[in-house]
Amino acid sequence: MALADNAGGARPGEDNPFPDIIELNVGGQVYITRHPTLVSVPGSLLWEMFTQKNVRSLARDSKGRFFVDRDGFLFRYILDYLRDQQLVLPEHFPERSRLRREAEYFALPELVKMLAPKLSKQNSLGDDPCQSDPEELSPGTDTARALGSAVAGGPGGTGAGGPGGTAGVGDGRRAGFITIGYRGSYTLGRDSQTDAKFRRVARIMVCGKTSLAKEVFGDTLNESRDPDRPPERYTSRYYLKFTFLEQAFDKLADAGFHMVACNSTGTCAFAHDQTDDRIWTSYTEYVFYRE
Repeated sequence: MALADNAGGARPGEDNPFPDIIELNVGGQVYITRHPTLVSVPGSLLWEMFTQKNVRSLARDSKGRFFVDRDGFLFRYILDYLRDQQLVLPEHFPERSRLRREAEYFALPELVKMLAPKLSKQNSLGDDPCQSDPEELSPGTDTARALGSAVAGGPGGTGAGGPGGTAGVGDGRRAGFITIGYRGSYTLGRDSQTDAKFRRVARIMVCGKTSLAKEVFGDTLNESRDPDRPPERYTSRYYLKFTFLEQAFDKLADAGFHMVACNSTGTCAFAHDQTDDRIWTSYTEYVFYRE
């Protein structure tokens, strides 16, 4: 692909104040690309920004990079489209409607058309299934719904799964596992175990299917270490914004989960050379399951 042949692309030279290689800061994410790529779609916002003569009118960050105050994560797809005018998204992409909004902002009408909602089987407009109804992607969803309809409805329903187990099925909630893990430590004196001095839990980790973790913990779930994980995939990088184990257990119980297993490992070291106080450090996991 010859970049010099891009339609409307401004070529570096005396009439072009921009360098061939341009650094962008989009919402805190840094991108490095070529000038012809940014101006490959005439009439777009980026074309207007990087074909003007007055470079000083464009915002820059503290390191001199051109700054655009938009979603830094979604801009990668905008940049990919500018390279070859094609749209390739990950499987089960959950940000389709937001990406369409970004395409509208950057004045890319063809990309907006590619991201337009499609007519569903119910003759109504809807976006990609993973946006509004992640359960449609689960192969066991139809079975779970059929099973739920055959069981007495309501929170008080009972069945083969026992109290509380079938209530999750009747409410349309799916079965699955969620693992809670944390690393803790405490100091233990030589005289009595009652002298143990516990330290606060630093972080509570969450492992399981993304959609289940979001359902149970909602806004208290910190997704910063794995922000673009599809709803039907698993992750072990989420953690909670609070550090109280009882609060995590209460949320799981309210969502119909019950503990099925736990394990722990620990190490011991002396706190000081002059005392017999020992510091125990442990990592513990609790496995919860919902039928």
